[in-house]
Amino acid sequence: MTAFDALYFESEHERRRLPLGAPLSALSETGSTNDDALTAARAGAPHGATFVADFQHQGRGRGGNPWLAPAGENLTFSVLLRPKLRPEQAPQLTLAVGLAIRDAVARRLPGEVVGLKWPNDVWVGQRKLAGVLLESITQAGALSAVVAGVGLNVQTRVFPTPLAETATSLALLGADARREDLLLEILGELQPRTEQVAAFGLRPLLPDLRQHDVLAGRRVRVDRIQGVARGLSENGELLVETATQIEHVRAGHVELLA
Repeated sequence: MTAFDALYFESEHERRRLPLGAPLSALSETGSTNDDALTAARAGAPHGATFVADFQHQGRGRGGNPWLAPAGENLTFSVLLRPKLRPEQAPQLTLAVGLAIRDAVARRLPGEVVGLKWPNDVWVGQRKLAGVLLESITQAGALSAVVAGVGLNVQTRVFPTPLAETATSLALLGADARREDLLLEILGELQPRTEQVAAFGLRPLLPDLRQHDVLAGRRVRVDRIQGVARGLSENGELLVETATQIEHVRAGHVELLA
């Protein structure tokens, strides 16, 4: 296992003058970086605090599904955000985080189609490269903090069944990347997008989100809704054209039908 190099990260973070990424907590093992960040948020940790672990034994993805990764192979982190948003706007940040990851990894994958699968995955071709889990804290009806958890497959070359059919990694795609540099680049991409969402909602991000939408034009099923994906609304909802109408889907698991 190669441990996350916190000294290198902090040196580069200072040189690049990034707003996100400090203070940094880098652990060899933890239960969940999202849980670490949520606990820190309740204790008053600042906007930009970042939590990295080489291994999570209670990592989770969307819907409570477990997120397991070999120790030291992949990038698992959570960043604490304190944006000025209404609680109902917080899910829009999932798309902003996904776009930040997409742009950071796409530079390392020339010739590959790197896209976003609504609402929280980054795909290369037909395989998942990364996922986002957003959790928020509200107090007295106001949004106090948002924690964005990310799992990005970096060095894994062998995935267990059934992930072997649906997952990929930067290593399998021929990209050589340090986890520290990837985190720095993702945080650099995320800061301006967070500010844009806080100021203007998703509108400034919609052209990029729509350009990289891997679901557009494909038949999908989201829970009991089935039809053709027709892009995203200005609020980040998935638009699904059924036989009778356009459904605005706010949340759910998307299954590709064709």
